[in-house]
Amino acid sequence: MAERLVITNNIRKLRFFADEMTQLDLAERVNASRQTIIALEAGKYTPSLELAFRIANVFGVAVGEVFECRADAEG
Repeated sequence: MAERLVITNNIRKLRFFADEMTQLDLAERVNASRQTIIALEAGKYTPSLELAFRIANVFGVAVGEVFECRADAEG
């Protein structure tokens, strides 16, 4: 049985606690599009390692506080 990685994130929560930072504000600060931030928050896009670090740096946290990964068994 193969396992796939499921990556989730806390971007929406981090934006809320950062004075309700908008998706556009975050996108501009990490040099990405607003559509990319939307897709990330919805779990439809996995960021590059560089983008993941940029996002974490904006919030002043470790990458592991923004993104979480777990193995999910495929049937």
